[in-house]
Amino acid sequence: MTPHPFRPGRLITGVTGLAVAVAYLGDAAGAWYTPWYAGLPLLFLGLFLAAVAGVAGYLVRRHRRRAPSSASAENDGAPASTSGSQATR
Repeated sequence: MTPHPFRPGRLITGVTGLAVAVAYLGDAAGAWYTPWYAGLPLLFLGLFLAAVAGVAGYLVRRHRRRAPSSASAENDGAPASTSGSQATR
């Protein structure tokens, strides 16, 4: 069992943030030129993709929860005990 569920939207958000940071760090180091406005489209596209992945991940998790389990397949509606030993007051 994993310590926490996989969240694809959060992964894409983190990768997007790293990509924007690398683009501006490369410009600051003099490796290449990055215009000041280049990060905005990259950031908005990454956040949009993260939202789509987050919704898709949510729908997959919801679908798995609604799947019938094998434990309830043999439920015939009978009470747990029919011997009448339950104390009533």
